[in-house]
Amino acid sequence: MVLAQITAATIFVVMLMLIVWDKIERHYVTIGCGVLTLALVFGLCMKDASAIVHTLNLHSFVSPSFWYSAGEGGEVASGINWETIVFIAGMMIMVEGMALSGFFRWLCMQIAKMVRYKTIPIFITFMIISAVLSMFIDSITVILFLAAVTVELAQLLKFNPIPMILAEIFCANLGGSATMCGDPPNIIIGTSLGYSFTDFLTNTGVMAGISLIVVIVYFYFCFRKQLVSKNTSAAESGNYPDPKTAIISKKRFILSWVIFLLAVVLLVTHASTGLTVSSIGIIITVITLLTAGKEILTILKKVDYKTLLFFIGLFMVVGGLEETGVLEVVANYIGIISGGNAFIMVAIILWGSAIASAFVDNIPFAATMIPVINALSGTPGIDIDTLAWTLSMGTDIGGSATPIGASANVVGTSVAAKEGYPVSWGRYCKPLVPATILVLAISTAYIFLVYL
Repeated sequence: MVLAQITAATIFVVMLMLIVWDKIERHYVTIGCGVLTLALVFGLCMKDASAIVHTLNLHSFVSPSFWYSAGEGGEVASGINWETIVFIAGMMIMVEGMALSGFFRWLCMQIAKMVRYKTIPIFITFMIISAVLSMFIDSITVILFLAAVTVELAQLLKFNPIPMILAEIFCANLGGSATMCGDPPNIIIGTSLGYSFTDFLTNTGVMAGISLIVVIVYFYFCFRKQLVSKNTSAAESGNYPDPKTAIISKKRFILSWVIFLLAVVLLVTHASTGLTVSSIGIIITVITLLTAGKEILTILKKVDYKTLLFFIGLFMVVGGLEETGVLEVVANYIGIISGGNAFIMVAIILWGSAIASAFVDNIPFAATMIPVINALSGTPGIDIDTLAWTLSMGTDIGGSATPIGASANVVGTSVAAKEGYPVSWGRYCKPLVPATILVLAISTAYIFLVYL
């Protein structure tokens, strides 16, 4: 078993190094390392076919609890978390359908028009809309469209878009921490531990809401002088784009609103209806494709299959750590360091998760830590709920600190660079590292006061 543990841990470390190196597409990295885990760890070292079956977890598709939950929840999902895969795929298809209608660009332009194209009001409202949209839609999609519209407005109103894009990135990650479907780590935590949309909203959502107010004030004082428009007469002269021009298809636009609102209702009520997020993903997929008409193939082609493969490979590698007992060793080590003190344990998980997620993709870190916090939950004075909210805030917020910490960061800075506004590490980190520390401090204080 020791050889199996060393092999599993080595594969995991190599996987992380290759992801950070970023020379090989990350889905190739995780799938390759996942196959190595099955072959070397389970096949060669353990000679245990049942471990392979358990990690692939294909039997979950025929389990009634995969599609409908009577509210029992609470068990840690082992191996490939297919519920997460199916839900994310469903949301991707919905978002691609909405994008074809011009939904996102219309929303951004409409908000800008409502505040009469004044830079500071646009700055504040775009931060809020970034956070709110990211509660329900993948932050990558939110930033992709928001950053593009920000650059367009910057060129019209003659201001530097970089501060606004950086604030939007941070608020997207913050908004994503508020709900179960807002950020991939939360989807993994929620589906693995049996939490509902409401569970996240009433716990991490409160911390995110308090933090959002503080960071808006912080970014206002940080960037207000850099957002002075050199074209103050643009709005008065009428020389700005009409939001209606963003709507590609009026019929599809209306359907996008209906489908989006349906998804929100299903997510908010899934704890009472018993529908699992995998069922919701399938429902949204079917409705989107049925209403897509001739655009079905276009939507399916635009789905980010690389990310789905990335998740599948990742879960296989983490399954190797779990089956060999490596994660139990990590949990015991954290328990020894903290001395069983709940406050120290929470601080280690929150700040440790944040620091790690600033440099390593927060998705694999969250998936790795779930079995760890489950093992730690037996510590007197601390339960799994507290550790789950701690892990969620640490991974979601820590990723905001660097340009590579979360996918939204990479997308936002890439859009800016493509339009002639490159963002260096120093330019990125100078305002966002303090913002990250600020939110982590708020989260630490809240967890200490409310849960411990």
